[in-house]
Amino acid sequence: MKARQKRLVFVGIAVLGVGVAASMALSALQSNIAYFFSPSQVHAGEHPADAVFRVGGLVVTDTLRREGDGLTVRFDVTDNAKIVPVSYTGILPDLFGEGQGVVARGRIGTDGVFYAEDVLAKHDESYMPPEVQDTLHTAHADGVVETAAPSAKPATMTVTQ
Repeated sequence: MKARQKRLVFVGIAVLGVGVAASMALSALQSNIAYFFSPSQVHAGEHPADAVFRVGGLVVTDTLRREGDGLTVRFDVTDNAKIVPVSYTGILPDLFGEGQGVVARGRIGTDGVFYAEDVLAKHDESYMPPEVQDTLHTAHADGVVETAAPSAKPATMTVTQ
């Protein structure tokens, strides 16, 4: 082979290697993405059926139940329009509570229950995850706040100047 041909083969192999590395990196990133869906979107079937995703909203008052094993917890999450039942096995965050904002990551079961792998709670009195806040504002603006369970109270926002 001549020097020119060797360079072309080297450049071709380098381009092919970079392409393979880029496709592997994109594939790895794609499998780790967990999109956010509101309870209304989950009821509408907009969530992926076979992939991990996040669901968030407010924990409905008087729905927190502990199972006999002591680690499994069941509760309902609402966006003030629809309610999704959630089951989580593990230790809940210290700030987790009824009426508080929550985001859970996991999969939806065939029984309609969201089986969470992780549960995140808000970290202080004024913080709420942006996705949850947007979902609650949308539900309130659409006038569907009253359609949620009677125990699910709409979120109130206080503006201070």
